[in-house]
Amino acid sequence: MKVSGSSVAFLILYVDDILLIRNDTEFLNSIKGYLNKNFSMKDLGEAAYILGIKIYRDRSRRLIGLSQSTYLDKVLKKFNMDQAKKGFLPVLQGVKLSQTQCPTTAEDREKMKVIPYASAIGSIMYAMLCTRPDVCLAISLVGRYQSNPGVDHWTAVKNILKYLKRTKDMFLVYGGDKELVVNGYVDASFDTDPDDSKSQTGHIFLLNGGAVSWCSSKQSVVVGSTCEAEYIAASEVANEGVHI
Repeated sequence: MKVSGSSVAFLILYVDDILLIRNDTEFLNSIKGYLNKNFSMKDLGEAAYILGIKIYRDRSRRLIGLSQSTYLDKVLKKFNMDQAKKGFLPVLQGVKLSQTQCPTTAEDREKMKVIPYASAIGSIMYAMLCTRPDVCLAISLVGRYQSNPGVDHWTAVKNILKYLKRTKDMFLVYGGDKELVVNGYVDASFDTDPDDSKSQTGHIFLLNGGAVSWCSSKQSVVVGSTCEAEYIAASEVANEGVHI
């Protein structure tokens, strides 16, 4: 971030991709001029895509949207799910994943070796981290079995992809009111992991209604009641800190 009087500019860098954000065009041009003198770079103009994320603008309503629909199309095609039926929920009601569903014989493990389980989770996780908090819980559940996934675990991953096929055009929206308002929500399940009886924590923070921070993860300790699970959830969020 660079500040000069009332002018503010943010520089976001990932390897060789740079995104510049400003509230003053002249100030922004001076920064681009400085960078161009010191580095070999090309000005691509107003940002439309960054790291597979499409940027939408509605200046009349002061809104910016972020979408990964094109990226998700590529993911669906990569894992042969582009012609699959569309799913309605990232986690189907009543479905329980556990270690008992992991392969127990060498033959079964050999069959699962050809399944791109970890690759699919990694591809979905990128979307989850950037623009899709709605699959946070689902990724947390299937990600626990990457070392020895079974057929039921793979079915759960494909269900996430089916859900993303139906919802791939959903995107995050930011902006609106001039006054910034932050709202945060945290909750916990109780005794939901069949392997170790641990609970699940989930939180999300919104800036003017747009999600800016989210997480869903298994708690580190076993608790004895719903109240304890919720207390642990609030404590974990407070201790880890949330940066927005």
